[in-house]
Amino acid sequence: MGTHKNRDRISYLPRDVLDNILLRLELKEVVRTSILSSNWRHKWTGISQFVLHDKCIPKRISDKVARWESIMEIIRQVQLCHDGAIEKFKLAAYCRPDHSDLDQWIRFLTGKGLKELILQEFDSVKRFNLPFCLFSSPLLNRLELFGCRFKPPSAVIEFRSLTTLRLNRVCISDRMLECLVSNSPVLERLILLDIDHQIVLRIRNPNLKYLRVDSKFDDICLEHSPLLATVDIGLRVGVTPQFFDSGGGQLVRIIGRLHALRKLTLSSAFLRFLGNISVPDRLPTMLQHLSVLELKDVRLDSMTEVMVCLCIFRSAPNLEKLLLSVAGTTAYSRPSVEFLISQSLSNLYFEQLKEVSIRAVQGVIPELMLIQFLLARSPVLKKMTVVHYGSERLRGESLQQFVPASKDVKIFNLSM
Repeated sequence: MGTHKNRDRISYLPRDVLDNILLRLELKEVVRTSILSSNWRHKWTGISQFVLHDKCIPKRISDKVARWESIMEIIRQVQLCHDGAIEKFKLAAYCRPDHSDLDQWIRFLTGKGLKELILQEFDSVKRFNLPFCLFSSPLLNRLELFGCRFKPPSAVIEFRSLTTLRLNRVCISDRMLECLVSNSPVLERLILLDIDHQIVLRIRNPNLKYLRVDSKFDDICLEHSPLLATVDIGLRVGVTPQFFDSGGGQLVRIIGRLHALRKLTLSSAFLRFLGNISVPDRLPTMLQHLSVLELKDVRLDSMTEVMVCLCIFRSAPNLEKLLLSVAGTTAYSRPSVEFLISQSLSNLYFEQLKEVSIRAVQGVIPELMLIQFLLARSPVLKKMTVVHYGSERLRGESLQQFVPASKDVKIFNLSM
């Protein structure tokens, strides 16, 4: 009876419960459990997730190569002792990986039932060539890569289970990216950040729901992606479109086909690209599901950008939230201001708009015209936030002169 009372109850918990406890500890602490008792000597070798970050490396080690060697000590222990599946590996440490070590480790992981591979920012003299075996991992559902190079033959790529793909500072051709996306039949989330070369983005996947692009690119094609609900496109694009325009301009060709769109985020540079040939009054098919629109660094002294914004406004009858930041300008741009005035007199209302935020306001005429326009044409508006970048808020009388269409709207005038 006494033996039962004194028994180490944790040691005799079910294996899946023990694994769950170990996964909540730092990896360094997990390995240390092997010295607790003979019972615990090998328990850490069965955990299914390994996250290597800066806390796994002794603080005294600052050299990037030496820090990788410290990580390799852990990896060698895992390769020697681990006896189960490894479903997740994440590298998120400041170090300079040896490419042959990393290649061997990824090959080891692909034979262990890998489901998540995450390589975050690390230091590298040149891009790491991914081993071919990674591109036919049947269980892999999340792949986040940094500082890598894609060179597999297209016949090798088959990600049957991949739902999330994030590429940051990778070297990849436009054909390889197209093949990678189209050969991932259940892909839902695609994130492209700082791709090495300015390429054409052909995004074709019938299951894709989320797309974020924050990188230079020449052109973009979003055909055959009918479920895209969230799209965020930033940074610079090429001057000349690469795809044939059958009429209606780039706005119709790219945005006009996103019929499932719920949230749209566009940069100033991409707005200019969308309007560089022609801008229709409205899109041929309404964006019925678009409820959140974010426009970054819009130049209100640019007639092209203003026209593209208004086209999207007219094409989104159920817009509920508008987030807008304006680029700094002190110029009075008569064409765009007069165009805004003419639009404020036209039959354009934001019937469902409830919240507006306008940031980086300087108080110049185009900005005031936009604020007046939105207040006058939003009958159910609940909240408008105007953020002035500077030591003082926008002058109160500038806002008080505008008559809002909504009786319930609250205007917050802030400074940053």
